[in-house]
Amino acid sequence: MRKKIFPIFSLAIMLATISGFFYSCESGVKHAPILPLEDFFKNPEKTSYQISPDGKYFSFLAPYENRMNIYVQEIGQDSAMRLTSETARSVAGYFWGNNNRILFLKDTGGDENFQLYGVNINGSNLLPLTAFEGVRTTIIDDLPEIEKEVIVGLNKRNPQIFDPYRLNIETGEMTILAENPGNIQGWMTDHDGKLRIAIALDGVNQSLLYRDSEDQPFGIVITTNFKESLSPRTFTEDNKKLYATSNLGRDKSALVIYDPQTATEEKLIYENDTYDITGIIYSNKDKKLQAASYMAHNGTQRNFFDSSLKNVYDKISEKVSNMPFGIADRTKNEDVYIIRTYNDKTPGAYYLYDSSNDKLTHISDVYPWLKEENMAAMNCIEYTSRDGLKIEGYLTLPVGYTMETAKKLPVVINPHGGPWARDTWGFNPEAQFLANRGYAVLQMNFRGSTGFGRKFWELSFKEWGKTMQDDITDGVIWLTENGIADADRIAIYGGSYGGYATLAGLTFTPDLYACGIDYVGVSNLFTFLNTIPPYWKPMLDMMHEMVGDPRADSTLLVSSSPVFHVDKIQVPLFIAQGANDPRVNKDESDQMVKALEERGITVQYMVKDNEGHGFHNEENRFEFYKAMETFLEENMTIGAN
Repeated sequence: MRKKIFPIFSLAIMLATISGFFYSCESGVKHAPILPLEDFFKNPEKTSYQISPDGKYFSFLAPYENRMNIYVQEIGQDSAMRLTSETARSVAGYFWGNNNRILFLKDTGGDENFQLYGVNINGSNLLPLTAFEGVRTTIIDDLPEIEKEVIVGLNKRNPQIFDPYRLNIETGEMTILAENPGNIQGWMTDHDGKLRIAIALDGVNQSLLYRDSEDQPFGIVITTNFKESLSPRTFTEDNKKLYATSNLGRDKSALVIYDPQTATEEKLIYENDTYDITGIIYSNKDKKLQAASYMAHNGTQRNFFDSSLKNVYDKISEKVSNMPFGIADRTKNEDVYIIRTYNDKTPGAYYLYDSSNDKLTHISDVYPWLKEENMAAMNCIEYTSRDGLKIEGYLTLPVGYTMETAKKLPVVINPHGGPWARDTWGFNPEAQFLANRGYAVLQMNFRGSTGFGRKFWELSFKEWGKTMQDDITDGVIWLTENGIADADRIAIYGGSYGGYATLAGLTFTPDLYACGIDYVGVSNLFTFLNTIPPYWKPMLDMMHEMVGDPRADSTLLVSSSPVFHVDKIQVPLFIAQGANDPRVNKDESDQMVKALEERGITVQYMVKDNEGHGFHNEENRFEFYKAMETFLEENMTIGAN
């Protein structure tokens, strides 16, 4: 029989909270106090800091009526002015259009049809710039050298494709720059803001298009299969060649100089043997490449080409005691920086760094109510899949445990979404919350996770519920074989593809888990592929090759769709869904619930009518995680040691 885990309002925990810590009676392990659920999931105090191009002001997002809104503050002053008053949904993102004007995006109820608005820093001239119903706005170029204009993409003419427009941010006047012929998936400008690169997708073939000037037609430079990647990052200083990341002729994406005039890779600049190069830092002021970055097991790593920027990083690193950090923003003159520190135990703080006098000034902590000493360490781990792949992952253990002392713990398996994304080392509020409640949390970068090269990515094609799921299962086996997990107290929880992996785990390995939580997850690969957003439809042939073709691979998709295998589910399931989800239609959850109820099984089902692909409104997050906490407590305790 399993011993019941202490409920959160038990006398033991009440006493533990009063004293600051409590001790496990059996092991003498010193644990952290049980913290309020809201501390992990309420809106940050202040976040998303940016600086005006001239360095006179900084801006940030902070709560107003439980929604994140934009504030601006003169540097050196103590008070800030609120610029937006969104109460239905938080501002989705924002940036400085010029020294006097800020642009921001918002959608409706999570439908992801983002609209662009502009407002002056004194609160005046608030204008809807792309407020077209049912139309999604993308930012192609914020044109830092052109003060009154940006270039946006709109699927206004055709919901499946985006046309580029030059937009006056003061008046809202727009001029179309090119009419998308139907196959363009991306646009890129040069350093003068001229539209000169396009990426076309025809079925599973991808083409790089180029032109010397805006009065010329685009011409095809190179066409590859979508598995091969040539991704332009920016033009070289002379606006003639491209800095690009490329896996042409190699497994890992490398940083190269590519000449579109001759269709040749001119120079290899930097590559890593283990990870793809995923980012660059380019100086608009000095017109030069400064650094390349990649995501390693233990966080972002950089290789510097510019000694002045490396010197800035070195000075900041010394001032923050070598804590990991990134540059969130910098002035047009590139002399004043917004810095964000972080590690696995804190979402960190923002600082202002003035390189002219080497002065670092603390601005704000993101979650000041969370103390590092009460947070759990995220351990970098590796295990080998049954067919010999190295799988990198992260194991968050409750405070007081180490990799050596963690034995027979309750565990939540947490596969990431995407699936063509990856987990990274750093602060994770879900993992911290679960660890605070006594659970270990395992996250793994199963095959198909990005950043590990082309081969590792391609191994996931048509493997939903197959070898991709085996990689997750092998992580569970690794935990139990090493004595870390109590085999009777293992749950699986994930969102999006992670929600699919939860359903797959309960159907294809029904004896492995005590319960599962599916958050906006796919249940039926046929209906999933038929209900994707219209702007994904040009990529449908590619999706068929990566997931499966409903006609040619119907047997495969039946075997991989959990909704057709609900008879195998033996343990409790909790499903959460946003009604307006454009990526994973609500029907994915509805049909799973219906299939189970037809077998006489009641499923705990939470639907939020004002949410999309995940719960963004604070009160909905609180309700979801409270339900998760109760669900796990009720279903992870029977037969505990």
